Amino acid sequence: MFATFFRALKDARVPVTLKEYLTLLEAMDADVAGGRVEDFYYLSRAVLVKDERYLDRFDGVFGHVFKGLDLMSEAETAEIPEDWLKALSHLHLTDEEKAEIEALGGWDEIMEALRKRLEEQKERHQGGNKWIGTGGTSPFGAYGYNPAGIRIGQKESRHRRAIKVWDKREFRDLVGDVELGVRNIKVALRRLRRFAREGAAEELDLDRTIEGSARKGYLDLALRPARRNAVKVLMFFDVGGSMDWHVQTAEELFSAARSEFKHLEYYYFHNCLYESVWRNNARRWSETIPTWQVLNTYPSDYKVIFVGDASMSPYEITHVGGAVEHMNEEAGGTWLQRVMATYPQTVWLNPVPEQHWGYTPSIGLVQRLVEGRMFPMTLGGLDDAIRTLMR
Repeated sequence: MFATFFRALKDARVPVTLKEYLTLLEAMDADVAGGRVEDFYYLSRAVLVKDERYLDRFDGVFGHVFKGLDLMSEAETAEIPEDWLKALSHLHLTDEEKAEIEALGGWDEIMEALRKRLEEQKERHQGGNKWIGTGGTSPFGAYGYNPAGIRIGQKESRHRRAIKVWDKREFRDLVGDVELGVRNIKVALRRLRRFAREGAAEELDLDRTIEGSARKGYLDLALRPARRNAVKVLMFFDVGGSMDWHVQTAEELFSAARSEFKHLEYYYFHNCLYESVWRNNARRWSETIPTWQVLNTYPSDYKVIFVGDASMSPYEITHVGGAVEHMNEEAGGTWLQRVMATYPQTVWLNPVPEQHWGYTPSIGLVQRLVEGRMFPMTLGGLDDAIRTLMR
């Protein structure tokens, strides 16, 4: 199994060496991990990964190779009942039954009801329609259904109806060297060019060299600045949640942009832009960057590209405190309006097929906020977005 792990890391282009692999085997012989999968994960990561850029690839390989390996030492000593740790009954309702379940009546009512439930509830609850638990129709909990609920303690979204998520979720950075599955994305981005000669004189100017040499009677080298794409691009990538369905498309676009634009800056956000963004998803709670700082750092001649599915609760765009993971002091729509006011050339690329946009109210809200400049992530959509940015 360890040899398979080593080969899988090599196949994923994680730069591991035979010496590091042997070091890992020595540590296992010395029982450094103590027979616990979690300890083995951190041990192998510390030994085999030398650059944090490869942490996501390592995690992917580790999860694939050791999938299904149980934490037996923890299971034997756990005192928590098993039914508290597993969602035993995912609730499956018909469309008619779902139609009969009504929301509490709005954002303020739902948040106030949650506060009261937290004060009253003293134990775990499963099923039903009131308490915070699993497999029921209460607006609060996991693995059930409610058209406007707060998700607490569930691994991932199933119905995409939660208006707030009370969990700390881990996102990953986009990989910047993905080989494009569709080369047309790269070709489309190449249309976003405005060449200029700027910077140090480091390129041979052949015409001036010949002219000067003929006039002076000896070799007279003339240099000039290199001709580079002078377009400056600022990109905001939506990550996590429903965007997990579109990671490959986003990574292809990210790879193309990094290879095409010399002046490229990028930041991550989740669902809607708020008061802070980040550059590293592994540290998105501890190393955030104020959005005001971004707007004051890059001048208005930058071309801004948002990449996201714009699929979220409308509260996240329209309400203070509506953000799905934190209590925002200003509505997301306010920040989108500020970006539009700062950067006249702004577009939004949406990986969701355009024919499905009408089924998600938040997409329409974002589309209006970006003044109709939302385009599908297709070849035609990219062409239209590039033309809009070059006006």
